[in-house]
Amino acid sequence: MVASFWGPVTSTTELCEENYAHSSYIAEFYNTISNVPCVLLALIGLVNAFRQGFEKRFSVLHISNMILAIGSMIFHATLQHVLQQSDETPMVWEILLYMYVLYSPDWHYRSTMPTFLFLYGAAFAVVHFFARFQVVFKLHYIGLCLLCIPRMYKYYIQTKDMAAKRLAKLWVLTLTLGTICWLVDRICCKKLSRWYVNPQGHAWWHVLMGLNSYYANTFLMFCRAQQRGWEPRITHLLGFLPYVKVQKPEKRE
Repeated sequence: MVASFWGPVTSTTELCEENYAHSSYIAEFYNTISNVPCVLLALIGLVNAFRQGFEKRFSVLHISNMILAIGSMIFHATLQHVLQQSDETPMVWEILLYMYVLYSPDWHYRSTMPTFLFLYGAAFAVVHFFARFQVVFKLHYIGLCLLCIPRMYKYYIQTKDMAAKRLAKLWVLTLTLGTICWLVDRICCKKLSRWYVNPQGHAWWHVLMGLNSYYANTFLMFCRAQQRGWEPRITHLLGFLPYVKVQKPEKRE
């Protein structure tokens, strides 16, 4: 292990990766660089949302994915408690944005939902900055995620397009595999640390959750385009990365 540029570790969370094994500037090397694909996927989604003329909420959603990935990079590179908030707080903000995108089309009082979610996110950021509640944070985050699932399922059963349904299935698959990687990394760390090669479960969690967010966003964009009568279809970038392409009806003079 090389010398630490950032000083002693002060974060309340350390993952199953040797600190400063590759660089004095990066505490957890693989957990840091594994966020790069997440940033790139969010950037691709953002460009497509702009090009296809989707509502600003989808651009903000992609930007939030990007901010979360960058915040995670900063945290894992430093393992400083003050920068831990740059990872954990955007996780909650991102889920609140998903709740808005999922539920806002049928919400009758349009101004109340964004106002409440904004105040909730701001209050959480302040409380979480001063209080180190790791178990409560995880339970709180899981609870918010569970609130999104019924609505995602409703969109899934309402969608008849098989390519779009495949996106929803990929969302479930990446979420499941990512959760397994996260749990194995946490529970089996002592055993994994004795292996000749560490499988870097948390780094794989980052990659899989980057894909998970991308598939979720693309699926939600497809559903929204259907709601607006834009005749969406799923096509692929470079033959493998799905994205939404829409055909908007011509405006009548």
